[in-house]
Amino acid sequence: MTDTEGPEFLLRLRKGGPTAKGRLLTENGTNGSRRFRVLAGSPARSDVVPSFAVHMTSSYTLRQQLIADGSIRESATYPGWLETTKDIDCNSPSAAAEILIGRSANGFEKWMTDDGHPLVDFLPITGWGRRRTWLVRGSNVSGLDLVQRMWLPEQRVSLAASRLRAGVAAGVSKHELRGMVEEDYESTLTYNQRIQLVEDLHAFLSRMKPGDGICTISSGDLYVGEIAGEVDQVASENGRSNLRRPVEWQSTPHAYEALPEELQQMLSIQQDVVDLTSVQALVDGLGWSFEELVQVVEDDAGEPSAEMAVLEARRELQLPEPTAELAGSLLVHDVTWLRELRDLLWDDRQLVLYGPPGTGKTYLALKLAEFLGGGREQVKLVQFHPSYAYEDFFEGFRPREDPDTREVAFRLTAGPLREIADQARLEGNRHIPYFLIIDEINRANLAKVFGELYFLLEYRQRSVRLTYSGEEFGLPPNLFVIGTMNTADRSIALVDAAMRRRFAFVELSPRTEPTSGLLRRWLHRENRDPEPADLLDALNSRIEDPDFRVGPSYLMKDGVYRDGGLERTWRTKILPLLEEYHYGEDVDVAGRYGLAALRAAIAPSSS
Repeated sequence: MTDTEGPEFLLRLRKGGPTAKGRLLTENGTNGSRRFRVLAGSPARSDVVPSFAVHMTSSYTLRQQLIADGSIRESATYPGWLETTKDIDCNSPSAAAEILIGRSANGFEKWMTDDGHPLVDFLPITGWGRRRTWLVRGSNVSGLDLVQRMWLPEQRVSLAASRLRAGVAAGVSKHELRGMVEEDYESTLTYNQRIQLVEDLHAFLSRMKPGDGICTISSGDLYVGEIAGEVDQVASENGRSNLRRPVEWQSTPHAYEALPEELQQMLSIQQDVVDLTSVQALVDGLGWSFEELVQVVEDDAGEPSAEMAVLEARRELQLPEPTAELAGSLLVHDVTWLRELRDLLWDDRQLVLYGPPGTGKTYLALKLAEFLGGGREQVKLVQFHPSYAYEDFFEGFRPREDPDTREVAFRLTAGPLREIADQARLEGNRHIPYFLIIDEINRANLAKVFGELYFLLEYRQRSVRLTYSGEEFGLPPNLFVIGTMNTADRSIALVDAAMRRRFAFVELSPRTEPTSGLLRRWLHRENRDPEPADLLDALNSRIEDPDFRVGPSYLMKDGVYRDGGLERTWRTKILPLLEEYHYGEDVDVAGRYGLAALRAAIAPSSS
């Protein structure tokens, strides 16, 4: 009989339920993973989750064969359960767990000692820390699709290292690898290529470990599996696959276009090895139905598990429907108009409110964002101006004082977009809407301010390499952008096509609701005389260019209604706007737009 190694391991099939027993074997399975023995008398579930047969075909088939030949049968010891009638040797710890619990499982973490230490702690592995998930590219290695040619048929993953010297030990440090790569690849790779190769080799040789998740892409599909053993360095054809690890690949791939947007972002990073741990729960949830996940979490009685993390990651991002109460507080004429704004944001993620000065663009943007996001904590406002730059908006080097030495040095510092994007991406926040309000968005050079981020506004499922930090970055799906644009500064007709394509544009104009009747509704609510609304309507009727018509917010302040306040506001706020509009023209602004002229015009209709 094959020798066993280490302590006896336990698998609790359900909190408070029966416990299976097993031992790790010294020999390797067919793909190089460590075999595992399920001991006779271990309980097994009588049912399986529906997706088990589809995504873990090999374990499902093995379980059915064991039931058919009597190796697993109805238990007399555990009513309602099955039971193993003999020792069963499986190709890996995960396969051993899966035939017992009837679903995909990470055996390196599920099998534990009596005092709670997982099996992975007893393997002579080089990786460290908690379980991680990785992307390794293999669909185009020197022109060959190794995923279809070798990885899936042989249950492996590999990394090309054609010139790397033989005998490189697993667990090698990054410093040691750097020296090897500098010598072995000096004449064949550029400096930047050598830096990236060191990162890839270090991840494959020293950071990966059994039990980690693994992904790869081939023919428009994502394949998902689990690393099942340690790394080997072997001779291979043209050095295409001389570093190898055993993998248990799931049977069914997942269509790339159907993957969650945030996962697509990470998969778009153009490197041979990518750490996907930040979206690990999204990977773990592929192929699981919501009902299956709920059942597994209930079976675990709320104990922390990968399935619980998947359920958390699947919490839906939602923008609440605007209510009649919100419309009333904003004095909007119809809640349907607010719901249209909500729908535009949901569809496009970016929205610009444009119109003349004083139409309440910024106020509406802030209040709507606070309502949709659930509070002020999810809203950040930044104001653009002509000298605003990428370094101010996203990230750049700025002088910062070292708190220890008190010396000032230039350090890479995050701007408002980077700050709110990082906050929105945190685990636990991904289902919460975050909003960036860009006030006066048209006053800056947008191509200069956004840089490579302009691309991400349209392609949210992609990532780009950042100018300063060199990191890969994508805009999180739960980040929404609302801009405001003053058309007195710049007509919407002059906005470049790139911006028009990336934003939905909604006009706030004194010609149309909700702006046209806003002042009158406000005066009614405040129990004030409606004359200011009549004056404003008369004023705007005399202004030919709609981009220069005056918004109601100038007259929605308490100071306007103190003694002499209306005259003062008209003289110091409204007439200067119109003087600028008629600059260089022979127009008597006060005579045409002054209070006396307007009152005379409306007098007949008010008498």
